[in-house]
Amino acid sequence: QVQLVESGGGLVQAGGSLRLSCAASGRTFSSYTMGWFRQAPGKEREFVAAISWDANRIYYADSVKGRFAISRDNAKKTAYLQMNSLKPEDTAVYYCAADRGILSTRATTYDYWGQGTQVTVSS
Repeated sequence: QVQLVESGGGLVQAGGSLRLSCAASGRTFSSYTMGWFRQAPGKEREFVAAISWDANRIYYADSVKGRFAISRDNAKKTAYLQMNSLKPEDTAVYYCAADRGILSTRATTYDYWGQGTQVTVSS
């Protein structure tokens, strides 16, 4: 069982940066793939980024590639999402998720989810 708690969201102007954190409980964090997803009002939840248990493989959505960076610290049981050059269209609730399986971009494969943190980018 893994519990996930996101933090670091907030209001930022376009072009600004935020760093999201996802703190996990449980002894097996290091064995999980970690992913970030987001959901804007009236839209479906979409994939943002994912990182394998050993950080050797990373996927990004095309919309954030070159602007966002996912990372993890297994000793601290924490995953991160560094978001730079933010745009108004990045406004959404951001969720972290843990997957016991292989690296995936599909929300349905993730086993555990956090409660989400709001990111609002003003123009």
